[in-house]
Amino acid sequence: MKRVNQYKKLFNVEKEIDLKQLKSTYRNLVKEWHPDKFRETDEKHAEAEVKSKEIIDGYHFLVSIAPQTIEANLEEYNRTINEAGIADYQHKGNLLEISFTNRTTYEYFGVNKKLFIKFISSDKQVRFAKRNIYNSFLYRKSKKDLELQTA
Repeated sequence: MKRVNQYKKLFNVEKEIDLKQLKSTYRNLVKEWHPDKFRETDEKHAEAEVKSKEIIDGYHFLVSIAPQTIEANLEEYNRTINEAGIADYQHKGNLLEISFTNRTTYEYFGVNKKLFIKFISSDKQVRFAKRNIYNSFLYRKSKKDLELQTA
């Protein structure tokens, strides 16, 4: 959730993400922080390079968790959670990453350690995840999954 809040703050997103407004803000931020705007000898150039990468990452991240994106991919997501089994999982901080047997990976934000321990201790992990994780937490399709598909 820390990353979600960090990017929302960067793009001045108050509550729900509006893709049209997000795109407009993104374009303005890119214009403001583009490294070519500064000379390479200027110390602002290095700062602009870092900031522009953060802006690009933040934009793609926020687009991936936007309600319109989730709605557009809902059929595929439901098919995955209902038909594919869990192949692997990782938990770091409050981020749970679940890889499914159909070779897709989703990240779930806000899953605390206590819930994760219940998940891994469950004798029926798929059933536990369906009841307590899949539709209870903010999620997105993982970048790792997208990289596998393009390779």
